[in-house]
Amino acid sequence: MKKTTLALAMGLMISGAANAAVEANIGFTTDYIWRGNSQTNGDPTLQGGVDYSNESGVYLGAWASDVKWTDGYELDVYGGYAGETADGIGYDLGFIHYAYPDATDLDFTEIAGSLTVGAITAGMAHTFSADTDSQEGDNYYSLSATTEISKGLSLTGTVGYFDFDAGTSYKFGQIDLTQSLGDKGDLTVSLVKANDDGYGVYTEDATLLASWTMSF
Repeated sequence: MKKTTLALAMGLMISGAANAAVEANIGFTTDYIWRGNSQTNGDPTLQGGVDYSNESGVYLGAWASDVKWTDGYELDVYGGYAGETADGIGYDLGFIHYAYPDATDLDFTEIAGSLTVGAITAGMAHTFSADTDSQEGDNYYSLSATTEISKGLSLTGTVGYFDFDAGTSYKFGQIDLTQSLGDKGDLTVSLVKANDDGYGVYTEDATLLASWTMSF
């Protein structure tokens, strides 16, 4: 799924001066929903990407998925800096460029940041560059909390608000129940409900979906 925060968990360590880490991922979802809005009109799709980070906190990555609201596919390229203060507050500041190679005038780029205190993460993203002027100035805000129900089983709740510079907006809520399958990846069941305010989201009705991801 498209990353709602930019912090990346890296698992495959490659020896070297900078302790660089490279990780690839692949996934399948019954409905690609991003920020409460279906990108595949309710259809399933495959997704995947590759990430790089080093011990300084710098990271880079790319991720791709099929989409149905326009021709072709989506390709995201992102990077940033993430870490934690001495008081245990996590932080992440970076950018994401959303590209649609088979479409025209749809690409846009966001700067995004988040703070994590304990189980709670607050984030914001701002569209500072876009192929169309109407997209520039959009703001997205999110708040999420995660709790571990039992070993390998976690529950995450997210609320988000997308405020468009053109004057429309929408908000959504999402609940994710994730079960670790060990070296076979993670299985997530999600319930998403969006509240349209003129934008025209696909998930005004509560939508149930399942996703599987694996990193290697």
